[in-house]
Amino acid sequence: MPELPELEIVKEVIQRRVVGTTIERVQVLPPGGSIVVRDLTRAGLDRSLTGVTIDGIDRRGKFLRFSLKTCDVTPLFLVLNPKLTGRLQLAAPGEKRHARTHVVLTLSSGDELRYIDQKRMGQLYLTRDLAQVPEFTGMGPEPFALSLDEFRARLAHFRGEIKGILTRGECVAGIGNAYADEILWAARVHPYRKRTQLTPEEIERLYRAMQSTLRQATDQVRVKMGDAIHLEPRDFLAVHMKSGEPCPRCGTPISLVGANQRITNFCRTCQPGGLIKGM
Repeated sequence: MPELPELEIVKEVIQRRVVGTTIERVQVLPPGGSIVVRDLTRAGLDRSLTGVTIDGIDRRGKFLRFSLKTCDVTPLFLVLNPKLTGRLQLAAPGEKRHARTHVVLTLSSGDELRYIDQKRMGQLYLTRDLAQVPEFTGMGPEPFALSLDEFRARLAHFRGEIKGILTRGECVAGIGNAYADEILWAARVHPYRKRTQLTPEEIERLYRAMQSTLRQATDQVRVKMGDAIHLEPRDFLAVHMKSGEPCPRCGTPISLVGANQRITNFCRTCQPGGLIKGM
């Protein structure tokens, strides 16, 4: 799942290569419709986007919001929630398409902006009202917009295990499964610790780790991704998806709880305090 570091770099590339271009052609695949497209204007994606200029792009949490320049006074937005496997790709028109390419925007620059989604779980919303986009307006603040005191105050509104709280967009926007593992490892906090059990010192460590982990990861992704925005470079992560490998800090094999894409990785030595049995 693309999270804050990946989507921040996608935003940077789109700003540089796409913003200011005009959409010359719209294709929704297969012809006739796709389950990933949500036209909340009911005016038709092709009709609404053809000839429109992409005026800007913002990242909000794990969403990307395209601002579109039209003749209408009311703003028009294309909002992407990529969820688990959604990706954008910039490609030349003749470049082979991925099997699960669902939307293709042909741009005046000569590039194609494609939306790929292997599991078709993401959504692409066309809307004039952002409040219509599920989960968009209910997000909490961005991690870098929070002070330590504000972070403490936000955590106090949530109960349960700390990893689950970090990944709730209502608490802090932009953190998912992978970077929650990384933040908790950096803070030396067990992912299944209850929020109510955390000490003030542990919460401060968690805040500092959130800031440094996300900033460092964004810098790494910028170098490794380049303009290949459909990629998700994560080989530099310390624990996530590193089950059985030695912890970079103490050498203990990284533990795994869960399966498939919803796994939790952590170090039992560096992150003590849990009683869950894992692999």
